[in-house]
Amino acid sequence: MNESQAAPLRATRDVVPAQEKLTEALGSSEQFRLIVDGIAVLVVVLTPTGEIEFANQQALDYFGKTREELNTWRTTDTVHLDDRAGVIADWKEIEEKGQPRDIDHRLRRHDGEYLWFRALRRPSRDSHGRVVRWYVVLTEIDERKKAEQRLEERERELRQVLDVAPQMVTVYGPKRERLYANRVALTYYGTSLAEWQQRPMGSDFHPDDPDHMGVLIARALAEGAPFDMETRLRKHDGTFRWFLARGNPVRDHQGQIARWYFATSDIDDRKRSEDRLAQENVALREEVDKASMFEEIVGASPGLTAVLSRVSKVAGSDSTVLITGETGTGKELIARAIHRRSGRSGGAFVAVNCAAVPRDLMISDLFGHEKGAFTGAVQRRLGRFELADGGTLFLDEVGELSPEIQVALLRVLQEREFERVGGSQPIRVDVRVIVATHRDLSVEIESGAFREDLFYRLNVFPLEVPPLRERREDIPLLVNYFLDRYARKAGKSIRRVNKRALQHLQSYPWPGNIRELQNVIERSVIVCDSDEFTIDESWLSTKPTVGGRLKLSSNLAVHEKAIVEEALRAAGGRVFGPSGAAARLGIPRSTLESKIRALKINKSRFRARPAGPS
Repeated sequence: MNESQAAPLRATRDVVPAQEKLTEALGSSEQFRLIVDGIAVLVVVLTPTGEIEFANQQALDYFGKTREELNTWRTTDTVHLDDRAGVIADWKEIEEKGQPRDIDHRLRRHDGEYLWFRALRRPSRDSHGRVVRWYVVLTEIDERKKAEQRLEERERELRQVLDVAPQMVTVYGPKRERLYANRVALTYYGTSLAEWQQRPMGSDFHPDDPDHMGVLIARALAEGAPFDMETRLRKHDGTFRWFLARGNPVRDHQGQIARWYFATSDIDDRKRSEDRLAQENVALREEVDKASMFEEIVGASPGLTAVLSRVSKVAGSDSTVLITGETGTGKELIARAIHRRSGRSGGAFVAVNCAAVPRDLMISDLFGHEKGAFTGAVQRRLGRFELADGGTLFLDEVGELSPEIQVALLRVLQEREFERVGGSQPIRVDVRVIVATHRDLSVEIESGAFREDLFYRLNVFPLEVPPLRERREDIPLLVNYFLDRYARKAGKSIRRVNKRALQHLQSYPWPGNIRELQNVIERSVIVCDSDEFTIDESWLSTKPTVGGRLKLSSNLAVHEKAIVEEALRAAGGRVFGPSGAAARLGIPRSTLESKIRALKINKSRFRARPAGPS
């Protein structure tokens, strides 16, 4: 084969422009014709205007034509009707621009069947750059194309399945490019698939989550392992909901990640329920802390040991117990200890703070009411005595009860029955009553504020809880107890207690007793920045003690009015607040208000008056 014969062959094989005239090449070499006819592709040569100059034997056999019929036949006549408009438009554009182009379309075989071909069309130019011939090589791709169609069909079916799934399903490429989102996801985001694909990664996350989520996703993608994550995603209306996203990789035959599939389930209701439950648990723990001050009785001092010994003796009986002691000494805790060690421990322990319930509601609170008994009584309500039936009723600050309530309480203690407000039927209950007060009830009896007969009904078994200043040897134990409790709560590791701080705690008189100690320890733990526990001594050294010698206790009840007035004077008539009289005395605001009423003190006369003109 000479050089002139080889040129058209290269043009056919490599589909590059041939510079020699095809007619000369074909006419001078029968060997070339045999080679072109033997290759497993359809070869067609066209003039610039589209007439067929040459078709190899494979093309003639496929279309069922003879060489003589080439002059009156155009290949576009065999293009599938669905492809014809697109093919004609492409050929027109190719001819205008004179640029090579590859096109996929279907061609009709001589028996009427259509097969897919890839048409590779390349121009041949003369020395002036004008297109003088088009070389077209048609390679059958029917099996591959049908396989692609089957794959596309399966993909369409899969998308239809994913669109009816209740979850948000999204698909990403190996480089985190967005590929697909199902109908649920697009509806949630309020966008089209094309718009969603253009969004930057992380744009849907809550503003507080992107950094954390970005690290988590990057690590998961790097590891190439399935993973779960909880995150908040922005809805089309700007709100956020919690979702559980499960990511799963799909690998190709070489083991490389080809896709990431994410199934995202709405868990917003569950997360909000968990948050509410956590908040309720915190509130419940705080309420328990407030009510009981501490979970266990801590201490080994003689004074406390004597009290606990008496608790163990009276617990097994049903006798009424009167617990006395200063505010903050843990009187309710003693009452609970009696209940737990009694035969009524399986029943309810119902506590009532008599100083906290308004006087006009106390009868209803203790004994309940019938529907319609008074304005607002829209249904029957059980009182505390009924709720404590079979258990224990603890009345804290019993000295605050009004005279009419004292009469009703005395009747219940004597007859073991009562009537609801608005009711006429007597209700019998089996209740053990334990009461507590920080007042000296004998003084209250002398002043006429407390009934003597009720006192004797309550004072069957008296228990006096010593103040903290009388059990200083218990302070190190209490400090360690509270320190461990609040350090764990704050997530801090405190290994030792500063000696000077402990000495200061033991020397302080603690007018607020254990409750005040508890508050000081909690406050100190919050501000502690090391593994050694210290306290700010100013919290104790500046604690008002009303003249440095007077204490608001039952042992000094005769001085109560002077003490309260001095505290009000120092506080400018203010009862509550950080510098109020209640804080100065170390007692609750409600207790001080009750004392002011009982002692008939006019607190307004202690309020500071503005200075007049000079």
